[in-house]
Amino acid sequence: MSVRRLAEASVQPASFAFNKAMTAQAKTWIKKYPKGREQSAVIPLLMLAQEQDGWVTKAAIEHVADMLDMPYIRALEVATFYTQFQLKPVGTRAHIQVCGTTPCMLRGSEELMDVCRSKIHHDQFHTNEAGTLSWEEVECLGACVNAPMVMIFKDTYEDLTPERLAEIIDQFEAGKGAQVKTGPQTGRVFSAPLTGFTSLADEKAVLKTTRDKQAKAASKANKAAAVEAVVPPSNAAKPKTDAIETSPAVKSPSKVKAAPAAEKAASVAAPKAAAVAKPSLEDKNRPAGIAKPAAVDDLKLISGVGPKIEGTLHELGIFTFGQVASWKKAEREWVDGYLNFKGRIERDDWVKQAKALAKGGVAEYVRVFGKKPV
Repeated sequence: MSVRRLAEASVQPASFAFNKAMTAQAKTWIKKYPKGREQSAVIPLLMLAQEQDGWVTKAAIEHVADMLDMPYIRALEVATFYTQFQLKPVGTRAHIQVCGTTPCMLRGSEELMDVCRSKIHHDQFHTNEAGTLSWEEVECLGACVNAPMVMIFKDTYEDLTPERLAEIIDQFEAGKGAQVKTGPQTGRVFSAPLTGFTSLADEKAVLKTTRDKQAKAASKANKAAAVEAVVPPSNAAKPKTDAIETSPAVKSPSKVKAAPAAEKAASVAAPKAAAVAKPSLEDKNRPAGIAKPAAVDDLKLISGVGPKIEGTLHELGIFTFGQVASWKKAEREWVDGYLNFKGRIERDDWVKQAKALAKGGVAEYVRVFGKKPV
């Protein structure tokens, strides 16, 4: 479990007080609990304080404790235990909580966190330079069927892509967060299947009278079908009396064992896999190589290229992103066959990656793909 501490004294305000609207809500919450049990309202009151200031200050914790006539340490225990309470300043316009639980992770939450790192701050719980945006990874926000998703304030934004999250962040940064559509960011209706509703599509089936009529009709049809489909009993399970397996004279297993040499002679060897031949270095489709330039591009920024593959490409005279970006289909097929990649160059789209890196480096790569090169 992580250690949670209050923010430094330098950023703590000297005092705290609920505004008029929040004071009314606080009194309503306190009235929900029996006499002598008012301290049970500590969590909702701390949430009201966070909603008012954006985060829970030391002064707010002490103010809530005074309202509920409870020791400061008890209120501090609650505030520092639950991760829903932000103990340090967060973005004034948006604090983005990215769900990283398994369903969201499988659907691309890492790419969403890469967007937050590039547009807000590399580390969690740090604001951008203007102090308007911040982010964190959380588990679990409870919209798994619409993964991946984020929560901003009390609203969730679901079925996200890196590009859509970037647009949402820009709108909050511009002060237009209230205009952003909440919930699924696709054509999905709430948590319905992407293909549309599959149940309760017809209100007639909901009526009891309709269900009774349908049940009687189905029962009558089943009885009629049963009368027509009279099948005589099967003899499939009855053994023949003269079958060898029913003879008590046959003893099994046999005491006579086959010789290992005879078994080996009767066995058929498994076919050997055919060796895959590399294309010739003299092939006309081999990409043209160049002499090693003074400035060599880091080809490992292309997804699918590691140190070993980069060394092989250097041996072929491939040193720059521009060379990879210019490969035609026949050249890509030659390199794929030479590396024995089985179509990986096309699947990873080396050409598109190389074009982005050649045009503007890592910044252009992030703009095109929504994440940093791995």
